[in-house]
Parts: sequence; C-alpha cells; structure tokens
Amino acid sequence: METRTESIDSMVRTVERQLTKVISRNENSTLNQDNLVVSTTHGPVRGRQVAKVVAWRGIPYAAPPTGTRRFQRPREPERWTEILDASAHGASPIQPKVPAMLGGAGSGPLDEDSLTINVVRPATQWSTLRPVMVWIYGGAFSYGASTAYDGAELAVEGGVLVVTFNYRVGAFGFLDFTEYSTPAQSFDTNNGLRDQVAALKWVRNNISSFGGDPDNVTLFGESAGGISVTTLMCVPEAHGLFHRAIAESSAPSTVFRRERTQEWAKQFVGFLGDTSAPVTARLIEATSAEILAATGKLTDLAPKEQPGTLSVAPTVDGDFLPIRPLEAFRDGSAARIPLIIGNNATEGRFFQLLARVQKKEALPTSKDSIEKMFALTDSHAQNRVLAAYPDYPSRASTAQIAGDIVFWYPSTVVADAHSRYAPTWVYRFDFASPIRRLLRLGATHAAEIDYVFGKVATRTGIKRILGGGTAATALSIRMMRTWLAFAISGGPGHEWPRYDTVSRPTLIFDRNLRVENDPRGTQRTAWDTYKNWDDK
Repeated sequence: METRTESIDSMVRTVERQLTKVISRNENSTLNQDNLVVSTTHGPVRGRQVAKVVAWRGIPYAAPPTGTRRFQRPREPERWTEILDASAHGASPIQPKVPAMLGGAGSGPLDEDSLTINVVRPATQWSTLRPVMVWIYGGAFSYGASTAYDGAELAVEGGVLVVTFNYRVGAFGFLDFTEYSTPAQSFDTNNGLRDQVAALKWVRNNISSFGGDPDNVTLFGESAGGISVTTLMCVPEAHGLFHRAIAESSAPSTVFRRERTQEWAKQFVGFLGDTSAPVTARLIEATSAEILAATGKLTDLAPKEQPGTLSVAPTVDGDFLPIRPLEAFRDGSAARIPLIIGNNATEGRFFQLLARVQKKEALPTSKDSIEKMFALTDSHAQNRVLAAYPDYPSRASTAQIAGDIVFWYPSTVVADAHSRYAPTWVYRFDFASPIRRLLRLGATHAAEIDYVFGKVATRTGIKRILGGGTAATALSIRMMRTWLAFAISGGPGHEWPRYDTVSRPTLIFDRNLRVENDPRGTQRTAWDTYKNWDDK
C-alpha cells in the first residue's frame, strides 16, 4: 500500500507540473477594460476584475419564469442592446432561509426571477480557448444558490473558466403539476433540470466569447447537484452539451416514477389550500410565500411516510427523462463520457445530527425509520443487509446505513455500469479535521466542497471545515489539481486506476492519498439484491 501511495503522490506532482506549464504559457497580460465587455447571443455584458480574476455575474440565461410561466420550462430571455452591468449576482431562487455556510442563499434577495448565470476566469489573456467547468449546487433540490460558490481559486489554479448558475428549486423546479394542465395553461415536468439544460445551452452558445472552449465542458456538482449530473447524463436533450462529468455525493436513485411524483403533487395542492378556486388558477395565483409554505409541509411529510425518499426531485416522465437513470447506465444509453464519481466516508452523520436539531429526518437515520423503509420496500433483505453492519442499531451504524442506501451504494451501481461503456474513476473522501472528529462528524456530507473549490485557507473555509491546518490545505490543492487535470485532459492521471468491476479500485482522499480495491465490499454485496422504491 505504501508503494501505491507514493505512486499517487508522483501522479499529483506530475499534474502540478503540467498545470504550471499551462498557466505560465497563458499568463501573457491582464485583461484591459475593453475585454470586460463581452457580446452574448442576447446582448453585451460588462464584467468586473477582482484581484486575479474577472467575473461576469447575474447574466440572464432564460426569461423570468413568473406569472403564467411558473411551473413551465424555461424560455429564451429578451434581447438587450445597452451594455448590461454584470458585476453582481442576481437574486437567488425562492427557498427556505438556510445559511450560506450550509449551501443556502443566505441573507441575499430571493425571487422567482432568478435564472442567471456567472462566469469566472483568470484576469489574463490567452490565444487558445480554455477548458470550462460548470458547477451545479446541491441543497436537496429545496435550496441552494450560485452565490455560495465562487470558483476563483479553481480558475486561477488551472487556467480554466468556472461557470455557476441558478436553477429553480422546491416546488418551482421539482414537482410534477402536469395533471392540472389545461388548454389555456400548461405545466411542464422537471423544470429545475430543464433550467440546467438551458444554462448548458447558454454555455455552448456563448462561452467562446469569454475565452472558453464549448467543446471541452466538464459538468460537476454535489448532492442534489451530483444527482443532477448523473441524471443529465441520461437526458437526451443534454447529450453533447458537456463532455466530462464529476458527481460528488450523488444519490442516483433519488429520481422517481410519475405515479409517485404526481401523488406528491396532489399532497402539495392539499397543503396549498383554498379549495374554492380551480387548482390550475391557484397554482398560478398563489404567492411565492404560500408555495414555499406548502412545499415545507410536503418535504416534512414525505420522509415520514416513505423513509429514504425526497418529494421534490426529478421525475421519470418518459419524455425529457425517458427512463430511470440507473436503468440508463445499465443499458448504456447514458452519455458515454468520462466520469468521476464518489462519496464521503460518513455521509449520513450530518443528516443524523440535523434530525436531532430539527426533530425530523430527511434521511432514515434512526432504527425506526430504517426498519420502516425495509418494510415498505424489501423486508426480505432487511436481515441480510443489517447483518453487514455489526454495530447495528448504534447511532454510528444507523447514520452509515442512511448514507449508504441513499448516496454510496447507488453510486457504486452507476460506477459498475458506466465503467463498461466509458472511462470511470471512483473516489472516497475520508479526511476529517481534529475538530470534526471530536464532534463525531467525520468526513460527512458536503465536507469535500471547500477542498474542491480551494476555500480551506479562507476565513469562510476555516469556519466551514472547522480547521485542519496545513494538512487540509495540502489536500485541497491535490483535489483541485486532480479535478482540473480531468477537466483539461479527460483523465485524472494514469496512477489513479480506472474503475472496473473486478478489482473496483477507489482513490481515498485523506492525509495521504491511497488506492483501495473494493472498499467496504461486504456492505456492497449485502445491498446488491435489495429492491428500492423504484424496483417495486
């Protein structure tokens, strides 16, 4: 194992040298004021230079999805002729108030008119188009905003363009109201995913004007963003809009058939109230606050009734999303592009602690909810699976089971299937600072984000990762440069073995990088015959 660790270290050093050459070759001079104005397909925009980067923020990529366009697919924005000031973020999507340090919109303005996109690039000039990395934020499809993710460190470190954008969350983006469509007022499915496709089309049509290569786009995201990545790989309309993918803590099976999602829509309508008005009119006329309140009631109820589900999530509608992503990966109809996919070592621990604070479970992190989940899905598998967790029902084991069934195990299914059709690499993030270990958080859900974005040395990063010192900084540089190497060349380095279903090599991101074959194989094989919600 020591030899393998040294080999990984050698790979990282090689990547560092390659990136240094790329950056030095392209750092000719800083952009002048004329370069801050860029023409897009809808009108000119002016960015702003801050330190080593130039950023264009708050650019509309779709028309406001308001009024009768609420719950409809995105439309093209109106054109403008005057230079648009793109120096600040636009409003964030309507959502519950969640601190920015937890991935929410924080204290910034919220609005249904929030479909804007941001581009960050180094404040240097180059003669060739550079790789593009497009980030999709997480937040259980209920919250999140592009304001929480900067991308400046990645852009400078790798000489790439980093794109972030807002998409609709909650009921606005992920409930299926098509049953209530009328000839005068139609509703669409998967509007949040459709927003993401619209943003990717904007990148294809515009990014070359900013110095980016539309034929070298890497899509990456975490949690709901990771689910979006693996789901968009299965959306025919998205094929060809991105060429590599990184799915961090995806939950690939958190995509549900229409029978289930339409039942959730009916429950939502009941929570919305005012039965005297036609449902279609009520959906359009309700205030955003009323929509948000009804969504909160639905998202509280669904995990109680059906542990392990998420009521605001993508829908298998047979059209935009033809089949379940797990099926698409198995039959090879998912986009056959290079993929990095992985999870954190203790995904469920964050949700277990959150459940103690909020007095409600988003994931099945208790003995009662786990056993209810098995009773409603596959009771025959319960004893076999739980036997793979010798400490069950300890708190540590129930948290691990929750993270495994929602995040880790479905990701292994994707890796197994996709590796037959396209280059695939699998990782696990294990690093935990001393304070995180003391708090028994470990490498829990979302712990890797600041490392990927190079934020561990910033004040905000220190607060979010709760310390870690030089080891954390060193690991962040390694993760950044590994992700960047993948975005630039299509592979993270030959020393990280491609995944296969024989040895299942997995790169462990910790104080020392190492490769393990089929880590936690006992638990993986225990889940292999479990039938989840969509298998019933």
